[in-house]
Amino acid sequence: MTERARIRVRQDEASVYASRADFHTIFNEDLKELYQLSFLLTRDPAKAQRCLVVGLEDCVKGNRVFREWARSWAKRVIVQNAIREMKPRPIQSNSPLGAMLSDEDQHARGLGGHFEIDAVLQLSDFDRFVFVMSALEHYSEHECALLLGCSARDIRVGRTRALRELADSHHMERSDSQPVVPGKSEMTILCNRC
Repeated sequence: MTERARIRVRQDEASVYASRADFHTIFNEDLKELYQLSFLLTRDPAKAQRCLVVGLEDCVKGNRVFREWARSWAKRVIVQNAIREMKPRPIQSNSPLGAMLSDEDQHARGLGGHFEIDAVLQLSDFDRFVFVMSALEHYSEHECALLLGCSARDIRVGRTRALRELADSHHMERSDSQPVVPGKSEMTILCNRC
């Protein structure tokens, strides 16, 4: 291959793959969204920031990612870093959820702000990861299972438990402030708000 052909191949690759500058641009433009994703997963501002910084570092290290996939890759790296940070594990079906709540879980229950965010933050680590990854980020059941290192059944159980808890929380909140909309299920209303 001639030198001229090699230069052209490098230029073609440069236009196809995301560069360091592309990832810097993505993190600058999507900083709020990426931080929110990180915070929803970790429930801790310091851990969320750490996942974000390490995520940017991981993205610019030279991973060859198609330019069109760079935004989704940035989110995936944030999710992977949050998984490494939090190590969420499935809740055993015979153990009560209340016994599994940590001090962070109790703290998250008292957070102010948007009800929906508070409700998501109140979920157990595993159920929160499953809900955010599957419902908000649209990961498949198989992808969730691979990333979280568990079975697809664990993902289904965690998602169902999360949706039930969110629906119960949403129903309690709505009963205080709004009438129930006739003809719509609580799950449909909740999912439409997310």
